[in-house]
Amino acid sequence: MSVERRVIQAFRDHWGQAPSLLARAPGRVNLIGEHTDYNLGFVLPLAIDRAIYIAFRPCTDGRVRLYSLDFTDQMEFSLQDFSKGDPGWAEYVKGCAWAMIQKGFSPGGLDGVMAGDVPVGAGLSSSAAVEMAVISALAASGGVEIDPVTMARLGQTAENQWIGLNCGIMDQMISAGGSEGHGLLIDCRSLESKPIPLPPSARVMILDTGTRRGLRDSEYNERRQRCENAARILGVESLRDVSPDMFEARQNELDDIPRRRARHVISENQRTLQAADALQAGDSVTAGQLMNASHQSLRDDYEVSSPALDAMQTCALDQPSVFGARMTGAGFGGCAVALVEANKVESVIKGTSDCYTKKTGRTPDILVCQASAGANVIPIKE
Repeated sequence: MSVERRVIQAFRDHWGQAPSLLARAPGRVNLIGEHTDYNLGFVLPLAIDRAIYIAFRPCTDGRVRLYSLDFTDQMEFSLQDFSKGDPGWAEYVKGCAWAMIQKGFSPGGLDGVMAGDVPVGAGLSSSAAVEMAVISALAASGGVEIDPVTMARLGQTAENQWIGLNCGIMDQMISAGGSEGHGLLIDCRSLESKPIPLPPSARVMILDTGTRRGLRDSEYNERRQRCENAARILGVESLRDVSPDMFEARQNELDDIPRRRARHVISENQRTLQAADALQAGDSVTAGQLMNASHQSLRDDYEVSSPALDAMQTCALDQPSVFGARMTGAGFGGCAVALVEANKVESVIKGTSDCYTKKTGRTPDILVCQASAGANVIPIKE
């Protein structure tokens, strides 16, 4: 049974009636442009065909009651009076409601059931998918229309100010505004975006290492702080404003660690723009080479890879039909992403899986993903 059907049936079982609406928000995989979003740079993610679903009915008592099928747990709070609780999935729901209220929107109460098939902690942005699904449901229950960029800003506000993770806006942007069959080149300063078609001769493959990231909030925030300090020393608003030539001329003003962090961000912005041009031209070879260079930079300069991610990337590149591969997501575990010849998918899966198992003793989960549309709410037909 699909997740969509399962969550609808679970609503009937849990609440004793049929839901009237279904909110859906996809996870994402980032082709290239890692740790550039909170530096106001460029990213090139795509929304994947795995998502978070909320089957729900609006209610008029101002309360949100949501049961998580995945966590077998229910949360409830009043939209008129609520506060932070212990860390967990429920705080993402409350954080989204809080962000909407802070920005002048009126979320509506609801009874709902939530479930998804986006792996948690794999670097595929399950948290942003939850945020966009929750905001979509709360907005629909309150009769509020919110455009994708505003939805993304609300999700980021919830994560930054309620959850306490100083993430950028890429994950929320692609989950809210993904385009079917396309990646999305996002300027994280202006939030302008441009759909980038994926070459028909290539497929995007997600390579789950079976390890989960160890990037604690403090480490993520520490890297962001290093970047902000480097920008301040170089006299710019963000590292987005530092050209390769400027960095070459002034890099000695930075100590070793901030210099390497900055070098990754500055070079990754250039790679992302070049990859978008390559994909637009149908040049999978060049796009793959840029992905490989991105992984090397993330491993050596930003230091957010892991032995499992390095092994997965090496195993993918051992396959002659792989254009390029890199770690994707925040790092230290989770997934890699590869661009693969469309007619060689099965052989790549087998070759990469066998190689990775031999190197690590783990059996990877490998899937081919399709680029999907962003978050939406649809009526449920009885």
